Amino acid sequence: MLQKLQSHLSQPVSAAPLAVFRVIFGGMMLASVLRFIGKDWVTELYVQPKVYFPYYGFEWVQPLGEAGMYALFTLMALAALGIMLGLFYRFSALLFFLSFTYVELIDKTNYLNHYYFVSVVALLLVLVPAHRHFSVDVLRKHGLWVSHVPRWAVLIFQLQLGLVYFYAGIAKLNPDWLLEAMPLRYWLPAHTHLPLIGPLLDEVWVAYLFCWFGAFYDLTIPFFLSWRRSRLLAYATVVVFHVLTAVLFQIGMFPYIMMVSTLIFFSPAFHERLLGLFRSIAKVPKPALPRFAGTAGQPILLGILGFYFLLQVLLPWRYLLYPGQLFWTEQGYRFSWRVMLMEKTGTTFFYVRHPKTGFETEINNRDYLTVNQEKQMATQPDMILQYAHMLQQDFAERGMPGVEVRAEVYVSMNGRGSRLLIDPKVNLAAEKESFLPKPWILPLEDVAPPQNAVGQN
Repeated sequence: MLQKLQSHLSQPVSAAPLAVFRVIFGGMMLASVLRFIGKDWVTELYVQPKVYFPYYGFEWVQPLGEAGMYALFTLMALAALGIMLGLFYRFSALLFFLSFTYVELIDKTNYLNHYYFVSVVALLLVLVPAHRHFSVDVLRKHGLWVSHVPRWAVLIFQLQLGLVYFYAGIAKLNPDWLLEAMPLRYWLPAHTHLPLIGPLLDEVWVAYLFCWFGAFYDLTIPFFLSWRRSRLLAYATVVVFHVLTAVLFQIGMFPYIMMVSTLIFFSPAFHERLLGLFRSIAKVPKPALPRFAGTAGQPILLGILGFYFLLQVLLPWRYLLYPGQLFWTEQGYRFSWRVMLMEKTGTTFFYVRHPKTGFETEINNRDYLTVNQEKQMATQPDMILQYAHMLQQDFAERGMPGVEVRAEVYVSMNGRGSRLLIDPKVNLAAEKESFLPKPWILPLEDVAPPQNAVGQN
């Protein structure tokens, strides 16, 4: 069985889809990095904040100072250019993966699903021979050129995209989304000013239509893209879906990244035509003789990829290990392709008390956090705990060790009334961060938001 699977995955297929994916992904990443620098987000997100919220186990990942961060983003842009051109490709792909992932690990305030997607795709690019077809590396070393690559080299990107969509669809199979049309019922009326579709966005039935279609789309689009007869219509749906999300929601480059990435589902002939266009622009001749990349070392690599995709399949289900409502506790929420599923706002009041002296004070969060950091921290228990530890450390450095930190955190989720998120009696400074359940998170008592959470027409 395993031998048949390995044989199937090792069969030669056209290298054109892989080359096109490399060029387009590298180009999108280059544009994204330059956009990030141009909007001064490097300074805003990684220089100006006084504190950061690193991921558990990655506390050693810290910002590098203004000069260091701009140098890192410059290297990231050059690496993206190297991926696009296929220039020093393996080094470029590895450098991009490491630099991009390092930046994302600095502060979980800035977590977005599409940043996670970029990191995992960059990692996969390190493993494939995407530089051996239509690349500067081939022009430098003609012996690198191949016309065909093993099937797995293309399949892994199709599978990764399929998992992103499918798990996004599974995540939508929840009562708030399907039965209450939340949070779209709350978000869409803010866009009634848009031409043509604007007046419809104030209708409740439109929110329900978007929710149900969104779930159906995510659950089925990988399969429709994989089937030749439905592929063209499916891709047209991809374009419409992501253009709508780009217009309605401020989610950066993600819609465009997904639109171009899903082209990898198209046939080799389609990608050969695209490469023909690229060649005519770049004045690069097409080699005539077919040549296969070979399969040396593939069993080990396929084993590594098998383990990687097993993690990708299992990771979104880890929330089942934790008690409580996932959207409320957010334990197991990240890295699971849950996209735009909740409207959650919070208000926090932190109190520091020194038990020996009786000194007690309320903290002004803006003395420590940026506006966005406070907004994100106010609804995410692990960030609340980190912030409490930051306060304890700050007071210790100011000559007051051993302070207690408590917090009153009021959170509203998907139209529900504001309520306490964590136990205000717990000394958060004494609680340790871990992957274990956090017993100081208070349960969400009611499952569904009230019917009158937003106005209805």
